[in-house]
Amino acid sequence: MTHSFDAFMQEFPMVAILRGVQPDEVVEHTQVLLDAGFKMIEVPLNSPDPFTSIRLLQDTFGEQALIGAGTVLTQQDLAQLIATGAGLMVCPHTDVELIKTAKLAGLFALPGFFTASEAFAALQAGADGLKLFPAEALPSLKVIKALGAVIPSDTWICPVGGVTPDNVPEYFAAGAKGFGLGSALYKKGQSVATTKTNAQAFANAWQAWQGAN
Repeated sequence: MTHSFDAFMQEFPMVAILRGVQPDEVVEHTQVLLDAGFKMIEVPLNSPDPFTSIRLLQDTFGEQALIGAGTVLTQQDLAQLIATGAGLMVCPHTDVELIKTAKLAGLFALPGFFTASEAFAALQAGADGLKLFPAEALPSLKVIKALGAVIPSDTWICPVGGVTPDNVPEYFAAGAKGFGLGSALYKKGQSVATTKTNAQAFANAWQAWQGAN
């Protein structure tokens, strides 16, 4: 896999979060996501046997998609992720040492932030993008616009939490550059057909925004 983080985001700026997915179903769900255009797949570490799922995805799709772990909280978590060969580390918080270790190991890092201070600390540590989390806690989209005014303009600011196909245009208009998609895309136990339908709805929202801008 030779793509840069920028290239993946430019092609399809949405990270699919498969929280709760089982190893015996993860490949099937991921296939329909990739068919819809998704390029980045995240298995949170509070899912069942997550490293088995991540290794399966890396072995199956690692040449065509960016595979990684979410809810990476410790250096031990990161070491296990590195051992899978996957290329993306996502965490819910700004942990400078975790970001630096991930970058030294050749991974892309998408850490969580909620304040300008956290954003700049993450960027200084080498973060490839910033996960604005939890986005649904923000009182309005004006917060994204205000943060975007001070954070470097080429930063991938990606709201996570509460993003739906219907509000994607509002977030883009406010300055979001991409998204992490949770329960509106995938919920534990849902059918592959539901994942396919939800994935297409997000793909349509992205294509509509591209066409209008």
